[in-house]
Amino acid sequence: MRKEKGKRQNEDRKDTGYRFRLIPFAFYMLTFFGCATTGPAPLPHLAGIEGFYHRIERAQTLWRISQKYGVSLEELVSLNKIADANRIETGRLIFIPGVKDITEKPEKQEDFIWPLKGEIISTFGQIYENTLNKGVNIRISHGKIVVASRSGRVVFCALNFAGFKKTVIIDHEDGFFTVYALNSEISVKTGDRIDRGGLIAKFNEGCREGRSYLHFEIRKGHIPQNPYFYLS
Repeated sequence: MRKEKGKRQNEDRKDTGYRFRLIPFAFYMLTFFGCATTGPAPLPHLAGIEGFYHRIERAQTLWRISQKYGVSLEELVSLNKIADANRIETGRLIFIPGVKDITEKPEKQEDFIWPLKGEIISTFGQIYENTLNKGVNIRISHGKIVVASRSGRVVFCALNFAGFKKTVIIDHEDGFFTVYALNSEISVKTGDRIDRGGLIAKFNEGCREGRSYLHFEIRKGHIPQNPYFYLS
């Protein structure tokens, strides 16, 4: 009996010791990851700025978030110190300046979509073929058609536009324009109205001496924008 009692006491001590070892671990986890109800600790540069955090949802873009809360995209990027737009992932918390009970704006504007499926071989701001990239270059790998990123009106078509060759520009009639360059065949003409996802250009086999990629830009007025802020 004494032997069994001693055995149980040893087991109790082991169990108690195990539980005590879990306490600092649990405290560390809560401290490191935070509590879902309290939100993240404010970043030092945001101290004193009134606002709240928004958790990025699946396929949600920074542009859509800026539209949702009526905050400029430039302000969101600056406040959150976003240097690499293509690393913004679902679940990330974005600081939104303003009062916490801010009324969300109705999402009336149409989202942008990718004009072509393929590998990104050059991103916004990179030097590619000795030229500063003001958009993205997309290699053709999954299909050879180019579609309109948003609905709008074709305002420019050229068969040999400087170094961009066959180029299409669409006016989305809200201050935004999209540019589609280095196509091998254009399927629209100036003045055409086009729906989002509508065919505007094609690529042929072995086109442009091996330069089989689309150069795509999003412009706000005449100013080039980082497409990753607008594309999911």
